[in-house]
Amino acid sequence: MFTHAEENYLKAIFHLEQETQGEVSTNAIAEQMETKPSSVTDMVQKLADKELLSYKKYKGALLTQTGRKKAADVIRKHRLWEVFLVDKLNFHWDEVHPIAEQLEHIQSAELIERLDRFLGSPDFDPHGDPIPDQHGNIKRTEKKLLSELQKGQRGVCVGVKESSSDFLQYLDRKKITIGTKIHVLGKEFFDGSMILRVRDQQFFISKKTSENLFVQIQES
Repeated sequence: MFTHAEENYLKAIFHLEQETQGEVSTNAIAEQMETKPSSVTDMVQKLADKELLSYKKYKGALLTQTGRKKAADVIRKHRLWEVFLVDKLNFHWDEVHPIAEQLEHIQSAELIERLDRFLGSPDFDPHGDPIPDQHGNIKRTEKKLLSELQKGQRGVCVGVKESSSDFLQYLDRKKITIGTKIHVLGKEFFDGSMILRVRDQQFFISKKTSENLFVQIQES
C-alpha cells in the first residue's frame, strides 16, 4: 500500500522523466508538486528506501522498474476515469481532471480492469493522452506541437499539453477539440502567432496557444 502523497510523487516524477529523458532534479519535482525542495528530498529518500526510485545527490531521481510500473498504474486509473466521466457521465473535458485526481487512488485492481473492459479498452483519454495498459506499456503516436507547423500545413488536433480548465474552455470557444482539423493560413515571424482556419472560421492564436496543442500533420 502507498499513500496518496507517494503516488502523486511517483506520477510527477514519471511525467518529468518523459521530458528530461534522465534524472529529475529535486527543484523540478518541487515546482511540479508546488512544494519546497527540502520536502521533496525527504519524500525522494523515502521512496528510494522502498526501492521505487534511485536518488543521487546533486544529480536527481530516477524511477526503478517497480516505481515506473506503480506510476503507470496511477496514470492508467486517472485516464480511464476521465474517459468514464466524459463518455458515460457526460462531464465536459475541462471538468474531469480534479475528479480523476481523487479516483486515481482507488486500490482495487479488479475494479480498474472491469472499468477498462466496460469502456472498450480505450487507448487515449479525453485530452488525447495515451492510457497505459495493465502492464504499464504506453502506446506512442507521432505528433508535433502546432507551433512547429508552417504556413500552408494542415494537422489534426490529437492532444493538449496544457490541460487547465481555462485553456480547455478557451479551446472550446475556438471550437478546437480532439479530432479537429486545423489549417495554418499564416505565421508571424516576429512573435510566432498564427492565423488558423478551423471548420468555417478564421482567427489568430498566440504562440503560447500553439505551443500547447499537439497535432498529427496531414498531407495537403
